[in-house]
Amino acid sequence: MAAAPVRRYDPERRQRIIDAAIRVVGAKGIAGLSHRSVAAEADVPLGSTTYHFKTLDDLLVAALRQANEAYAPALVLRGGEDLAGALARLLGELLDADRGRAELEYELYLAALRRPALRPVAAEWCEAVVTALADHTDPVTARALVAVMDGISLQVLLTGTPYDEPYARDLLTRVLRPA
Repeated sequence: MAAAPVRRYDPERRQRIIDAAIRVVGAKGIAGLSHRSVAAEADVPLGSTTYHFKTLDDLLVAALRQANEAYAPALVLRGGEDLAGALARLLGELLDADRGRAELEYELYLAALRRPALRPVAAEWCEAVVTALADHTDPVTARALVAVMDGISLQVLLTGTPYDEPYARDLLTRVLRPA
């Protein structure tokens, strides 16, 4: 009788599966995500992905939560910089630094349209950004700034046009100081 295989304790396996899911979505989109594709990418047995994440939505929630954490930049105003200028600069840094990463994060974020399990995580992300901005303005204006930044980001990502920081600064200034 053959001995049963020895199980290894692998505390990093869950994280490797999440990282693999993010890579799969980045390469193939959400449509290319499956337990099988993630297991292959993470180099783990298929059963490991279903052990840690019963459904693909569970896996997408974990991936979106991780993307949210990576996105949470601190808003630092440089000497003499106004809020609109700081936000336009930050948006440019996010879109120009790694466009593929920005596309991935928005794909995960927008997946909440069709996958209700993702909606609470998408809402958490939005609230976190609003809370960060509310330190610099009122909560209603903070929400408007987030909406404008999301709109600019989506336009840049969907049209493939270069990010226009002066345009973004102008729009953000209009939200902060309406005519």
